[in-house]
Amino acid sequence: MAATVEIYTKAFCPFCSRAKALLDHKNVSYTEFKIDEQPALRPAMIERANGGYTVPQIFIDDHHVGGCDDLFALEASNKLDALLSPSA
Repeated sequence: MAATVEIYTKAFCPFCSRAKALLDHKNVSYTEFKIDEQPALRPAMIERANGGYTVPQIFIDDHHVGGCDDLFALEASNKLDALLSPSA
């Protein structure tokens, strides 16, 4: 079973687009929460992200990864694939 990936985004957010492009490139399916279309989701995002209020906010298996730069840092350090792999 693949990891559950959730990403909170807004339209016209270049960081959101970059993060989704990386996930798409890795063929990772994810659930996208568009907080500009569903503003009621924003308080839950901020709580889940321990106060993080910018987008994107990314979660893998309910673990808060952070934003776009954090996702790319995991990729650069070869740690992202391990988080996305099924648990043994």
